[in-house]
Amino acid sequence: MGLALNPSRAALDRAALAAVVLPDSKLLTSVRVLASTGSTNADLLAAARAGAAAGAVLVAEEQTAGRGRLDRSWQSQPGAALTFSVLLRPAGVPPARRGWLPLLTGVAVASALRAETGVDVRLKWPNDVLAGPGRAGGPGGGEGGSGGKLAGILAELAGDAVVVGIGLNVSSTRDELPSANATSLWLAGGAAVGREAILAAILRQLEDWYRRWADGPAPGDAIASGLREEYLRWCATVGRNVRVELPGGGVLTGRATDVDSVGRLVVSAADGSAHPVSAGDVVHVR
Repeated sequence: MGLALNPSRAALDRAALAAVVLPDSKLLTSVRVLASTGSTNADLLAAARAGAAAGAVLVAEEQTAGRGRLDRSWQSQPGAALTFSVLLRPAGVPPARRGWLPLLTGVAVASALRAETGVDVRLKWPNDVLAGPGRAGGPGGGEGGSGGKLAGILAELAGDAVVVGIGLNVSSTRDELPSANATSLWLAGGAAVGREAILAAILRQLEDWYRRWADGPAPGDAIASGLREEYLRWCATVGRNVRVELPGGGVLTGRATDVDSVGRLVVSAADGSAHPVSAGDVVHVR
């Protein structure tokens, strides 16, 4: 796919977005778009603690204190990215299974981006969305390999609520990105699709997978809902040799062989022992 024209950086149209997203939704209840805020996650976490209903979507054209996992910063130019958060209250899901929420969100983002922009997308456990060929047999084809980071996902708790935040580089140029490892849909050759359409597609996919996972006969069961199978189709981490950096300087090396029923990455060491690690126990996966 050739490089598309750099898409417009016009401000998001909240009314148009709400008109597409809200009428048929059984999950989403409101959409707000802010010109600037510190962090959409921080804003919705505060709202959740104050009793806000599930289904609120908060979008910011600019975040002045955006962050990813482990408080890593997330930077973008106004109009060049999608930075937004969704407030969820998965009351029926056992707490041990809620580690699937960032993985579920990754599936939603990957599915929407492939459908809307045509970019080859894959997922890096636990919270990165990458551009590049997927694993053999996966939706992206190919055999893996490096790909720039398109998006990061951050899930945070506030009582019984979970706020899921997404930062997606849409039209950023190379010199606007914070690191050499990052990329954007435009740089990856994606079709020049408006940000409203991309955001609406992500929200529709998020609702679809969330309702399958949270509202089925076995709430939070990633196997029964089909979520685990779908995640593994997109995941570029499983099947590769990895180096997992742990808190306190510990390191686990081996082959990533699976993602278990509660969303932990299973790493098989050279001696054949299996080590499940959760996102909260990991500093970095390489």
